[in-house]
Amino acid sequence: VQLQASGGGLVQAGGSLRLSCEASGFTFDDYAIGWFRQAPGKEREGVACITMRDGIILYVDSVKGRFTISRDNAKNTVYLQMNMLIPEDTAVYYCALDAQGYGFVANEYDYWGQGTQVTVSS
Repeated sequence: VQLQASGGGLVQAGGSLRLSCEASGFTFDDYAIGWFRQAPGKEREGVACITMRDGIILYVDSVKGRFTISRDNAKNTVYLQMNMLIPEDTAVYYCALDAQGYGFVANEYDYWGQGTQVTVSS
């Protein structure tokens, strides 16, 4: 299983970025993709997740109304549209795949991508 995350970068506060996570190398009937982030000196936290079959979506409270997660099943790709970015969103963002459930418990995710840096300047 491979997860390829992309789309990070440097943006000013109030700006937008869209992250992509393309999954390949598996044949699960259903799975969830979660986006997690880790800032320097902080623990990794779940940001958003989506189940690929039913489209169940969860967001952490701090990004509700600003971030939107979506999926393209034909491409096995999940997107994270991030609007109204604030400096506190600065972190390395990781996508991960959970073949048995969904949520924000990182150790329940089976596979992880390499991470993409998001930096929001004030």
